[in-house]
Amino acid sequence: MLSPKRVKYRKPHKGRIKGFAYRGSSVDFGDFALQAVEMGRITSRQLEASRVAINRYIKRGGKVWIRIFPNKAVTKKAAETRMGSGKGNPEYWVCNIKPGKVLFEINGVSREQAMEAFRLAGHKLPVKTRFVSRES
Repeated sequence: MLSPKRVKYRKPHKGRIKGFAYRGSSVDFGDFALQAVEMGRITSRQLEASRVAINRYIKRGGKVWIRIFPNKAVTKKAAETRMGSGKGNPEYWVCNIKPGKVLFEINGVSREQAMEAFRLAGHKLPVKTRFVSRES
């Protein structure tokens, strides 16, 4: 699973996701892409599951780019712990997703193969996605 080697702050604030993705919203590397339609948080486990789904379907047929990286830690306190006594320890890593952000790109496969691979990958993700190509 993806996680950063080192971070500046161990326990970041939760923050809010506002607006649309202007950076990382175009198809730059491959011919086809999977683009987020709504905002949300994607965990490293969900990202890995969707990557595996894509690679299983295309069977080493093309090249896949992952355009996002989980660089934000989510903390969690132990069960049945009283209030107070500080913030919990980091449990897993997420990436904040804005609408329009390109999540995956693919090259070297047909349009039908790419559509089906991204459909399978989209089922693993907690945000709604759509299929985009370089032409559109």
